[in-house]
Amino acid sequence: MSRSWRAVLRRGSGLPAPVWGLAAIAALAAAGILADPYTLSSWTRILSLALLALSVAVLAGTAGLPSLGQVAPYAVGAYTTAILARHGITAGPAQLAAAATAAAVFCLPIGVAVTRTRGITFLMVTLAVGELTAVAAGQWTTVTGGTDGLAGIPATQPWWGTAPMLEDRAVYGYALTVAVAVTAALWWTLRTPAGLLLQGCRDHETRMRASGHPVTRYLVATYVGAGAIAGIGGALLVTGQRYVSPGDVGFEVAALVLLAVTIGGGRSLGGALAAVALVAVVRDWAAATVPGRGPLLLGVLFVAVVYVRPKGLAGPGRRRRQHPPVAAEVPSS
Repeated sequence: MSRSWRAVLRRGSGLPAPVWGLAAIAALAAAGILADPYTLSSWTRILSLALLALSVAVLAGTAGLPSLGQVAPYAVGAYTTAILARHGITAGPAQLAAAATAAAVFCLPIGVAVTRTRGITFLMVTLAVGELTAVAAGQWTTVTGGTDGLAGIPATQPWWGTAPMLEDRAVYGYALTVAVAVTAALWWTLRTPAGLLLQGCRDHETRMRASGHPVTRYLVATYVGAGAIAGIGGALLVTGQRYVSPGDVGFEVAALVLLAVTIGGGRSLGGALAAVALVAVVRDWAAATVPGRGPLLLGVLFVAVVYVRPKGLAGPGRRRRQHPPVAAEVPSS
């Protein structure tokens, strides 16, 4: 028996992360076969938001830069995909590459500026970036369609020369494949020396600078890479609903995703993905049974998770307080 499995059995903490990942993929694939079209459409949107959450988790958890502005590259990727499709470029790989590139280019000059800030200042500056992008999307009518959005977007082809995906099941399978590929690539990247350098920047920035590491360059590269991931998420949004408007990239989406990353445990990709699904279910499905109580249910969920698992879904649970043993009374002789 390998050392890792012996450690798991000693701790009693369950299966290794890759096994849980494979189990999650199998469950999502089974959902694509068994679920009804409406559910598939909802889960396609959740997969899009999952990539947006991954970009936030990379910044907040790995680099220590909590952001409310990742909806900006998310919007850039979505509108880039929509414009390409309306001009006849409907091949999925071309749309994904263009969305990721446009979002990365958009994030480069912004990253140079915002990565010089930290903490609440970084949070508020990125919030401003996200809000300005949403306002621009609402007012740039000739390109984005303004507040009416862009509708009637042609269906995406999974590959060049293939038939467009018109059924919800095919679109869901495409979105799931892209999401799994991006998540696996990100998971592998964060376990390379580059990921360790980012953790060093997060935990010991002063030491890293004293050692000669270009911390600012690392953070700018991370911001650009996270933007590319968000851009791919925006492309999946358009592929799934074939419509995009400023309401899809507004503050509500940014706040929900940051809430999900916090609930999942900022340093865990798996926790962020699970929390996005949980938040979406609470907001869209559970709230449907009690109309108008969606924000209340999300607040209760957040408080409950923070109380039971202070470090998020992926972190350890709350430990019970250990009381010292009470000494037994010794009868006097």
